[in-house]
Amino acid sequence: MKKLLELISEEVKKAFAEAGYGEELGRVTVSNRPDLCEYQCNGAMAGAKKYHKAPIMIAKDVAEKLQGSAVFSEAEAAAPGFLNLKVKEDFLVSYVKEMGTTEKFGAGEPGRGRKIVVDYGGPNVAKPLHVGHLRSGIIGESVKRICRYAGAEVVGDIHLGDWGLQMGLIIYELSLRQPELPYFDENFTGEYPKEAPFTIAELEEIYPTASGKSKADEAYKEQAMEATFKLQNGERGYRALWNHIMQVSVADLKKNYDRLHVQFELWKGESDVQDRIPGMADYMRREGYAHESEGALVVDVAKEDDTREIPPCMILKSDGAALYDTTDLATIEERMEEIAPDEIIYVVDKRQELHFEQVFRCARKTKLVKPETELRFLGFGTMNGKDGKPFKTRDGGVMRLEYLLEEVYAEMYKKISENREMSREEAERIAEIVALSAVKYGDLSNQASKDYVFDIQRFTSSEGNTGVYLLYTMVRIKSILNKYREQGGDEEKAQIAVTGNESAKDLMKALAGFGAMMETAYLETAPHKVCAYMYDLANAFNHFYHETKILTQEDETAKSAYIALIALTLRVMEECISVLGFSAPERM
Repeated sequence: MKKLLELISEEVKKAFAEAGYGEELGRVTVSNRPDLCEYQCNGAMAGAKKYHKAPIMIAKDVAEKLQGSAVFSEAEAAAPGFLNLKVKEDFLVSYVKEMGTTEKFGAGEPGRGRKIVVDYGGPNVAKPLHVGHLRSGIIGESVKRICRYAGAEVVGDIHLGDWGLQMGLIIYELSLRQPELPYFDENFTGEYPKEAPFTIAELEEIYPTASGKSKADEAYKEQAMEATFKLQNGERGYRALWNHIMQVSVADLKKNYDRLHVQFELWKGESDVQDRIPGMADYMRREGYAHESEGALVVDVAKEDDTREIPPCMILKSDGAALYDTTDLATIEERMEEIAPDEIIYVVDKRQELHFEQVFRCARKTKLVKPETELRFLGFGTMNGKDGKPFKTRDGGVMRLEYLLEEVYAEMYKKISENREMSREEAERIAEIVALSAVKYGDLSNQASKDYVFDIQRFTSSEGNTGVYLLYTMVRIKSILNKYREQGGDEEKAQIAVTGNESAKDLMKALAGFGAMMETAYLETAPHKVCAYMYDLANAFNHFYHETKILTQEDETAKSAYIALIALTLRVMEECISVLGFSAPERM
C-alpha cells in the first residue's frame, strides 16, 4: 500500500507536468502552518530559476490544474510561491478504510530478505542487573521488534560477559571460604555435585567482595588471575564451578529480563568464542594484517583522513591474553559463519564508540565480514537523576534494576488504588503492566543517543508525553467500544465514512501516517519515532473525543463511522506498543 504522501505527491506531480513543468517539483510535505493548510508543495520556488518565471505564477498554474481534483478539496497558490493543499475527506476515508483491511495497516516491509543480528544486553554474569543495563535491554528489544516488523529475519543475542578475571575472582574467593569443596581437590575424579554450592544472593555478595580485595591486595589479585588462567585452560573442577555460576546467574538474568518483556534468541557469551581466538590470531598474522608491537599482537586501523587518533586494535596482549577487542572480533567471525547476517547492530553505551570503531575497522580490514555487511553502532546516552548525574541510589551506589522497577511499580500501584475501586489482585496486575509502560516509554521516547532524566513522578503521570497517558487513551477507547456493544452495536459492521467532522478528519490524517513512520523507524533505527507518532495519534484521538458525541450521536451512520474510526485507532496503537515492547490493560 502506497504512503499517503506518495499518493498526494503523485497528484501534484501530474499537475506540474500538465502545466508544462517538471514533475519532480511536485513533492508534497505535511504543512508547517496547519492553520493555513494541511499539506504544502514548495516546488514552484525550486523551479523559478529553471523556467525564468516568478514562483507565484508557477504555483498558480499548478493550482489551476488541480481544480476538480479527486484528491484535493482546496489547492491555492500563496506568496511567494507556496502551493497550499487540503485533501478531500472522501479521499482520506477511502485511504484509511484500506489501511484497516490491509496487513500491517499497509506498512511496507523494507527489511524483507535481510538477516539482522541485534547485540544487546551485555551483562556480566554473577552480578545483578543494574540501571545501566536498562537502556540496552529496552532499546535493543524495540529495535529488534521494529526490524522484524519491517520484514527482516532478526536474531537477538545477549552477549554475556562470562569469561575473564571476574570468574577467577569468584573461584578464588570460594576456595578460601569453602576449601573442602571437591572442585578444589586436584585428585578428585568423581562426579561433581549437580547443585551449585551458592545461591544467587550469595554469588552477588561474593563478586564485589572479591573485587574489592583484589584492588587492595596484589597477592590476592595474582591468585585470582591464576584461577582465571586455570579455568581458561580447562581445569576440570574450575570448569564445573563455572557451569554452576552460569546456571545460577542466567536463571536470575532471565527472570529480570522477562519482567522487562525482553527476550533473546541467543544466550551466548565471550566464552563461546574462546576456541576460535588462536586460529583467528594466526590467520591475522599469516595474512599480514597483524604485527607485533611491544610484545602485543595488533592490527593498525587508522586512516589517513582521520580527524582524531584511532589506536591500533589489540588482538592479544604481550602475555597472550585476549581482550574485549578479541572476543568481539571472534564473535563477528562466528556470526558470519553461523548466521551470515546482512547487518549487525550493537546497542551499547555511547562511551564505547571508539572501541567499536576499532573493532569494525579491524573486521573489515581482515575480511571477517563481506564488504556489503553493515556493522552499526547504536550508542545510547546515560539515564540520569534529577541532578543531571547518572542515576544512583540514595547512598550513592548504582541501583539494582529490580529495585528501580519496584519503585515505579509501587508508585503506579498507589495511584491506581487511590483512583479506582478494584480488588487488590487486579490493582497489582494493572500496576505491573502500567509500570512497565512508564519505564519503557520514558526511555524510548528519547532519542537513543541522548542522556535523559529518569523522573518517576513525571513518567507515571497520566498527563503529558508518557506511557501512562497513552495507556489511558487506549483504555478510554476500549471503554467506549464496550459500551457500544452493550447498547447492541455491532463493531464488525461499523464503517468509516464521510461525516464532515474536522476532528475526525484530523484523526484520520494521523492514522494515515503509520506506514511512513514505521519505515522511517526501521531505516533510522529509531524507536523514538514510534513514540512520537503514538503521542500525536493519542492527542488527535483525545481532541476528537472531547469535540464529538460518539455514543450519544443520533445519526446512526455517523455513530458507526466514529466507532469504526476509534476501533482502528486502538488497533494501530496496539501495534505500536507491541513494537515498543509493552501492552495495555483492559481498564485502569
